[in-house]
Amino acid sequence: MAHIMNNSSTLASRPLRTLFRYLWQPDWNTRSRILLGLALLLAAKLANVYAPIFYKQAVDALTVTTTHLSAVIPIGLIVAYGLARIGTMAFSELREALFGRVLFSSMRRAAMDVFRHLHHLSLRFHLERRTGGLSRVIERGIAGIERFLNLTTWFLGPTLLEIILTSGVLFYFFGWPIVLVTLTTIIVYMAYTLSVTEWRLRLRREVNAHNTTSNSKAVDSLLNYETVKYFGNEAHEAQRYETTMRAYEDALVQSRVSLSLLNVGQSVIIAVGLALVMYLAARDIVAGTMSVGDFVLVNTYLLQLYMPLNFLGSAYRETREAVIDMEKMFELLSVNREVADAPSATPLQVTQGRIVFENINFGYDERRPILQGVSFVAEPGQTVAVVGASGAGKSTLSRLLFRFYDIQSGCISIDGQDIRTVTQASLRAALGIVPQDTVLFNDTIEYNIGYGNPSASHEEIVAAAKLAQIHDFCMSLPDGYKTVVGERGLKLSGGEKQRVAIARTILKNPPLLVFDEATSALDTHTEKEIQASLKAVSRGRTTLMIAHRLSTVAEADLILVLDNGKVAERGTHSELLDKNGLYAALWRRQLESGESSPV
Repeated sequence: MAHIMNNSSTLASRPLRTLFRYLWQPDWNTRSRILLGLALLLAAKLANVYAPIFYKQAVDALTVTTTHLSAVIPIGLIVAYGLARIGTMAFSELREALFGRVLFSSMRRAAMDVFRHLHHLSLRFHLERRTGGLSRVIERGIAGIERFLNLTTWFLGPTLLEIILTSGVLFYFFGWPIVLVTLTTIIVYMAYTLSVTEWRLRLRREVNAHNTTSNSKAVDSLLNYETVKYFGNEAHEAQRYETTMRAYEDALVQSRVSLSLLNVGQSVIIAVGLALVMYLAARDIVAGTMSVGDFVLVNTYLLQLYMPLNFLGSAYRETREAVIDMEKMFELLSVNREVADAPSATPLQVTQGRIVFENINFGYDERRPILQGVSFVAEPGQTVAVVGASGAGKSTLSRLLFRFYDIQSGCISIDGQDIRTVTQASLRAALGIVPQDTVLFNDTIEYNIGYGNPSASHEEIVAAAKLAQIHDFCMSLPDGYKTVVGERGLKLSGGEKQRVAIARTILKNPPLLVFDEATSALDTHTEKEIQASLKAVSRGRTTLMIAHRLSTVAEADLILVLDNGKVAERGTHSELLDKNGLYAALWRRQLESGESSPV
């Protein structure tokens, strides 16, 4: 048992310290609720412990010679016994209602801290983790907090307090022998229950593993129905499935046998303990040192103590699982942000909109460089286009400008301010982006456009939609701007989603723009319409345009050709064609394939 308790305490210490910080808040409203809750817990257990004493006194009163006066006393004691039982329930329910605010408030604060921290983590973290897995960790962690606090405050804590109080009462009335037998029985019962529960946890994991294996074999076989038929392997598949099902069956039998052993062992320990205590009590009754009421009192206390212990195994298992779930959630809080504001970071001041990339070196993995010595300047109001083959590092430039990653060396500055010295919030507020793959929230069109400026009015949203040429489409829908776009915007076409993204950027009204292959996934007709909207949006703004189709960048003030992470060529469309280099070769190739049209 000591080994089990040591493992449990080591496992629990870290998440429990974190949980305590969420519970014990500095405001006196929270602290007073906790302290009053503890007082009500003590009152409930005192009432519960004192109730059998009234019962004992009533029994003793009924065993003496009945007189008119003695007939009245048991009635009063029985009423007192009933009031003590009511008090136990009332104090417990009052404590639960009072502590509920503390419980749910701590859950909310923990969830919000983890949620905010996840949004502060780098893009690298989110690309390496499954979003669904993260949400599951948070969901389980919050449920773990609730389960843990419920088990400790409503079961484990009260049970331990009741054992202490009951032991004190038994010692006061009957001395050490009965207390020693009672405590020994409880300790043996707990040690046996926890040991067998640990064994049963291992068996349960085996059951789950075999169940998963058998299910996956069945699903895999049925999904490959035609292949099974082609090769006539029905018998082989049945044999494979039966093998896994036999292992599942054996594991289930072992689990069921372990449950029987747990129940039998618990019953034997309780029966032996009860028998020993009742023997001691009966002996003292014969000796005249105890009354029949004392015998009833001892029996009532033991039943009162042993009843909650029946749930000790499941409570221990659930508490362990809750601690593990909390620990996994709280571990997210310890993940390094990677990209963080400098302590002396100041808000970005955009005065002209001059963007400078100076000798940029960067790689997602230091062993594999992506950008090598990239330098260029986007003068105020200019459109600078970046083209090149897939994997050349074009989209990496936009991620670095938004500071989703920090560069290994070099400097990116806006109006002379190194973006590493300004706050990320102010940097991203100055930037607007229309990405290649616009992902929308599963909400209304109005909400998705308004996301560019959450405080915008409906009229401002409509004005932005008109500039993005999506207003007429919205009005043609039965629900208009209240139309829900579906998960990731799947109810809208690619062109419609792009127009929503453009309207969102128009509403944000940033001084600097990034178009990250905003039209590469669209057909030629839709691309030309979107291109006209993009041109209108970028007028007068410094714009970084990352493109695959060269026809979309022909009018750019400066075109950069990236090759293997380096700027291989730079110039206007006509200058690059005259050089007859990489850009000219890409242009001819796209003309032949129909991806670009002559300018």
